[in-house]
Amino acid sequence: MPTVVNCPTCKAQVEWTATSKFKPFCSERCKLIDLGDWASEKHAIPVKPEFDAESLDALGYDEADFFKDN
Repeated sequence: MPTVVNCPTCKAQVEWTATSKFKPFCSERCKLIDLGDWASEKHAIPVKPEFDAESLDALGYDEADFFKDN
């Protein structure tokens, strides 16, 4: 018995088989709607910044003469 999943866009049931051309989507239309949502940044993968920009201020990186040669 094939696995059945819900289409991420319209929630219709889709059989997860080799013949399901647009899996996990039910149709090309739902696939393109999802792609458009990613392109317009309605969907995003959350990321944690590698450093805190405010901590750079405490280190003196905001000083105008920090990068000048001595």
